[in-house]
Amino acid sequence: MLPLTLVSIVDDNEPFRESLRTLVVSFGYTVEAFPSATDFLASRLLPETVCLVADVQMPGMTGVELHRHLVDTGHAIPTILVTAYPDEVVRDQALKDGVVCYLSKPLDDDDLERCLRSALQPGTSI
Repeated sequence: MLPLTLVSIVDDNEPFRESLRTLVVSFGYTVEAFPSATDFLASRLLPETVCLVADVQMPGMTGVELHRHLVDTGHAIPTILVTAYPDEVVRDQALKDGVVCYLSKPLDDDDLERCLRSALQPGTSI
């Protein structure tokens, strides 16, 4: 892992977003957190982001829509989606669309760390 590996987190739930930020920092990554897809897309850090962790259900633009928008605009950032409301149809479509992982809240720390490694080292199995 590179010392300046930027992982961006997008989640509208502030307590979850901040605890997730703390967890990902503990794995050794540099982290920026955003309360919405719009804030992330407007950020100067978008081009520096090497992995995105986004909530599936957010007001405005969902995590799934954010991933599709990034791909459509040439920013194919490896993406991990997290949700408190797992839906197999959404999960299957997101994985077909190239999402690295689709995780249910509460997150298992080891699962998240495996997903991050997989996202940042293509070819690594989860």
